Amino acid sequence: MINKIMLVDGSNASREVLIRRLQVAMPEIHISSCATANETLARIAEERFSLITTALLLPDMDGLDLCRKIRSSKRHRYTPVIVVSSDADQRLLHEGYNAGVTDYFDKAHGYMAFGQFIKSFLARNADLFGRILYLEDSKTAIASTRQMLEAHGMEVVHASSVEEALNLLEKSRQANERSFDLVITDFHLQGQMTGGDLLYSIRVRQHYSQQELPVLVTTGNEDIKTQVAVFNAGANDFVNKPLVEEVVMARVRALLLVKFQYDTLRRQAANLEQMATTDALTSTHNRLYLVEAGETFLTERNDGWVIIIDLDHFKMINDTEGHLVGDQVLIAMGKLLNQLFQDGLPVRFGGEEFVVLAHGEAIPSRCEAMRKAVEALKPGGVEVTVSIGLVAVEAQPGKDLNSLLGLADNALYAAKDAGRNRVFIYDANANAVPYTSVKETTD
Repeated sequence: MINKIMLVDGSNASREVLIRRLQVAMPEIHISSCATANETLARIAEERFSLITTALLLPDMDGLDLCRKIRSSKRHRYTPVIVVSSDADQRLLHEGYNAGVTDYFDKAHGYMAFGQFIKSFLARNADLFGRILYLEDSKTAIASTRQMLEAHGMEVVHASSVEEALNLLEKSRQANERSFDLVITDFHLQGQMTGGDLLYSIRVRQHYSQQELPVLVTTGNEDIKTQVAVFNAGANDFVNKPLVEEVVMARVRALLLVKFQYDTLRRQAANLEQMATTDALTSTHNRLYLVEAGETFLTERNDGWVIIIDLDHFKMINDTEGHLVGDQVLIAMGKLLNQLFQDGLPVRFGGEEFVVLAHGEAIPSRCEAMRKAVEALKPGGVEVTVSIGLVAVEAQPGKDLNSLLGLADNALYAAKDAGRNRVFIYDANANAVPYTSVKETTD
C-alpha cells in the first residue's frame, strides 16, 4: 500500500519546505497538507492517511487538541501522529502522551533531517491494513465485527463454514491471487467441522506457518482447557466474546505485523537470491546461475539448444568510444536477450560473451532474427553486430552442458572465421555450418 501523509502547519513556507523534504526522501508517497485543524478534521473524515504530522501552534486549535480529536475518530484512532516542534519539553511530552501523540520531530535538527526521520519512522511502523478471512456463523456477530474491521481499513471476506473457508484459501493459492493476511475464526461452530478443524487444515494440510498466515480465534468459553486447545490447534492468539473493539484491533494489528515482517523477510530473501544470480549490468542471469540451473533447464524437454553470442569487435568499441559506451552496448544486448528469450535462459557468460539456453525447433531462425535485431540496435549511436554459435542437445546425445558449450563455441569461432555477423550451427556430423546453408537445404 502506498503511504499517504497528511501534513498540518499554519505557515505556508513551513509546509512547502516540509513537503519538499518528504518528496526528496520518499518520491513514491502521496502528500496532502492543511493549514488549520478544522480543515484537517474535515479531510481525514473523508480520506484515510498512513501518518499525520502537525505543528503545535495552529491558527484555530492547539496541536495536542487536534491529536485528541484524531484519536476520538473511528477512521484514524490508531494512525500515528507526529508533532513537529522546537519546544518538546518534559511537560509537553507528558501531555502529548495523554493526547495520543506517537512521536516528536525536533525542528532543531533542521528541515533536511525531517524527510529521513519520517522515512525511518514509516519503515519501523508499517501502515498495517490487511485482507482478512473471517469465519463466523452468527449473523449478529458477523455484522458487528465486519463493520468494525472495515471501519479500520481492513478488507473482509466472510465464510460461513469451514469448508467454504478452506476453499477460499485454496483458491487464492492456486489462482495466485493476493493471499489472506489473517484468519479470524470462531472456535465453536455449528456444523460438522469446527474452528479446530480449520486450524488443523491450515497448519497440517495446507502447510501455512503461524508467520505466513496468522490465525486469531474468537471464543465465548473462558475455560483454561479451551484456551490451551486453541493454542495447541495452531492459533496465534485468541479473544473472548463479547468482542471489545480496542482489544480486537490491538490483537489484529499485532498479528498483521507478524505477517508484514514475514512477507518483508521473504521479499528480502528473494531479492538477495536474485542479486546473487543476476548480472548487475545487463540484468541477464550470471554464470553462477548457468552452472546451478543449466543442466536442469536443458533436461526439461528433448528439444534444447545451447547458444553462444559474442559481440563483434567489442574491444575496439571500448577503445574508441570509451567504456561507458561499451556498457551501454552490453546493457542493450542484455535487454534484447531478455525480451527475445523470455522462455529461455539468457546469461552473461563473461565480458562481451552471452549464453542462451532455449527449447524449440525454431531456435536457429530465432537466432537469425536476433542477429538482425542487434544490427538495428545502435546503442549509444554505435553500430553493433554479433556472431552466434549454437548446438542442438538432441544431436549430441550423452553430452553434458560443459561439452555442449564447447561445441557451441566451435560454431561461434567458425562464424567469426567466416567474417562475423552470422549464425553457425554445430551439427550431428561434427561440422560447423552456416544457418543459411541449413535453411537452404531444408527449404
